[in-house]
Amino acid sequence: MKKYVCLGVILLFILITQFLHAQEIHQSSDLYDKTIQFFSFKEKSVRVVITGIVLMGCGCGLMGGFVVTRKLSLFGDTLSHAVLPGVAVGFIWSQSKNSVGIIIGAMIAGFIGVFLISLIRKTTRIHLDSALGLVLSGLYAIGICLLTRIQKLDYGNQSGIDHYLFGQIAGLSSADTMIIGLSTILTALFILILYKEMLITGFDQAFASSIGLPIDLLQYILWTLLAFTVITSLQIVGIILVSALLIIPAATSSLITQRMGSLLICSALFGIIAGLSGCYLSFLGNHLPTGPLIVLSSTSIFLFVLFLNPKNGVLFEKLNFMKNKQKVLIENTLKAIYQELEKKDFTQDQISLNELAKRRRRSVAEVQKETDILVKKEYIHIFKKKSPKLPGESTICLTPSGWSEACRIVRNHRLWELYLTNQAQYAPDHVHEDAEKIEHILGNETVRQIEKILSNPRKDPHGKLIPSQFDIDRGYINLNSK
Repeated sequence: MKKYVCLGVILLFILITQFLHAQEIHQSSDLYDKTIQFFSFKEKSVRVVITGIVLMGCGCGLMGGFVVTRKLSLFGDTLSHAVLPGVAVGFIWSQSKNSVGIIIGAMIAGFIGVFLISLIRKTTRIHLDSALGLVLSGLYAIGICLLTRIQKLDYGNQSGIDHYLFGQIAGLSSADTMIIGLSTILTALFILILYKEMLITGFDQAFASSIGLPIDLLQYILWTLLAFTVITSLQIVGIILVSALLIIPAATSSLITQRMGSLLICSALFGIIAGLSGCYLSFLGNHLPTGPLIVLSSTSIFLFVLFLNPKNGVLFEKLNFMKNKQKVLIENTLKAIYQELEKKDFTQDQISLNELAKRRRRSVAEVQKETDILVKKEYIHIFKKKSPKLPGESTICLTPSGWSEACRIVRNHRLWELYLTNQAQYAPDHVHEDAEKIEHILGNETVRQIEKILSNPRKDPHGKLIPSQFDIDRGYINLNSK
């Protein structure tokens, strides 16, 4: 699955690169001039657009934190589609692309959508996801019919109302920016004042109800602010893509932190960065759509964090998995060498590759690969036979560091077997598999505690010697010690 995801990311990057190249934005002089023009903020239109983008990214990021943590992603998508008939009715009422009229119509449509969802849930046995699908498809279909009707009106051909479907940032005015700012301020105040209450109701409604919190009221306030955030962002990213700005920045933040406060802050920052980068790319290009580029920028940030987050990124998880796999392989091979030396009562300090292969239940060729790793780690020395036709006759000798590691892993294994037998009442023949897993992760402090609990034992449940720290330090096992 991860291979297909990586392939998809590469293909997406290639397609975007080719598309931008086709738009001729890679001309160095033009790129430099437009970059200076964009970040100098000298033009009023650029200042208005950037202000609107920053406010929208912040507002959508903050609301998105609640949308994602409360599993309301489909609800946000439903609201963004449900307001379309309100946009159309607001245009018909004002007979122009008047922001106030369209926003009022969209707000009414949003409230109707919320009311219908609540009504369906309370009066029927239909689940929330089905209710959201019904409202989304029904209201969106009504909106499309109204848009078709508008195009046939006398003033419909110059309306530009279709920009609300996909976004058109070029038409953003100071009034639009003020409305977006109002939405963001209301959202921020809502979070500051009711943060604890929203945190409790979002993660434990039963406890919230038991302490008397108005769960339904808080939910309706959240839905209202969500509708307002969606509506004020329509002109920038459009009805179809606005839900992406609610979901993607918050989803990206959830990969970094699980604390709600940090998630909201990171989500707002990611929303702002995505908005600015998408707007910048649109400004560089020739008629490149701003809304889709903002969403693509947000998606790129998500993919970057998904793969390259040092804490739990896919790439680092893969590297850690490979590192742990090699660690287990090394320790199992050292343990097998120790067991072969133990089989000879430690009267010899060398074993053959054939003996190790038999102990490991692998071919000589496979064991040779394992010993090559141990040689690089300076855990063993290999004394090869002169005849290349008999590689299995080559002998292996542990180095001081190899002896120390081999004793450590054997001690962990046998101490854990004894601990399970004595403290957890496991049968001696049922402890081996458990010890095979735990031996690789036991730390020195835990080992010392187990030794203290078991009074520094010398033999495991099967009567085999447990290497002590003294045995490890002096470099051999004293079979006569008790």
